[in-house]
Amino acid sequence: MSENEAHTSLVDKITEKLHDYSSSSDSDGEVPSNVLRIKKHLFGRTESVHNVLGCGKAADLVLWRHKQVSVAIFAGVTVMWLLFEWIGYHLITFLCHFLILVLAVSFVWSNAASLINWSPPKFPEVILPEGIFLQVAQSVRHEINEAFITFCYISSGKDALAFVKVIAGLWLLSVVGSWFSFLTLSYIVFVLAHTVPVIYEAYQDPIDSTWYKFMDQSKSHLTKISVAIKEAIKKIPHHPKQE
Repeated sequence: MSENEAHTSLVDKITEKLHDYSSSSDSDGEVPSNVLRIKKHLFGRTESVHNVLGCGKAADLVLWRHKQVSVAIFAGVTVMWLLFEWIGYHLITFLCHFLILVLAVSFVWSNAASLINWSPPKFPEVILPEGIFLQVAQSVRHEINEAFITFCYISSGKDALAFVKVIAGLWLLSVVGSWFSFLTLSYIVFVLAHTVPVIYEAYQDPIDSTWYKFMDQSKSHLTKISVAIKEAIKKIPHHPKQE
């Protein structure tokens, strides 16, 4: 087979495949399963939600992969918020009462174990490793240094857009902070962090589709507004300068 015949045969095969695809799309109205669809996700994300969150135990808890543990943490934080915010319980008072209860139960259990033939409580040997504190300290140090570098860069006047964004963000945060106490605001952030990711993971396709439709419509409206403003400016009569 010559080179021209081989080329002609390849073109014929490609044309036949395209014809089959177009006929199947026209008849059924659906894309065949062997054709890959490129899906657009929020923020240009290509990985799964679990991978974006770090693929660790924290991601499992946020996405409710271990439902019993996630429910226990959520319920515990909610009870703490109710105690401190609604009932007016104070943190030092709570810690003291909690330690009193633990010490009293352990003391009574230890002394009564020999009388009623119970095994005494076994206290675990807790030794905190030094590496954890060093890692936390290094992470905090890194974040503080990055914050100082960012602050110096923005305040130097080199990026006016970043300056406006930071000022707007701080002002918005100050307004939101005036609505809630620090504890309530922290609890709201906790609830959002433990509900939004799992809801988005379950319904990410319709959420992504709705988001990009909204963005496309917004860009279309903004373009129309921009064109209308330019047309209105052009219609404004300009008087020539008198010498």
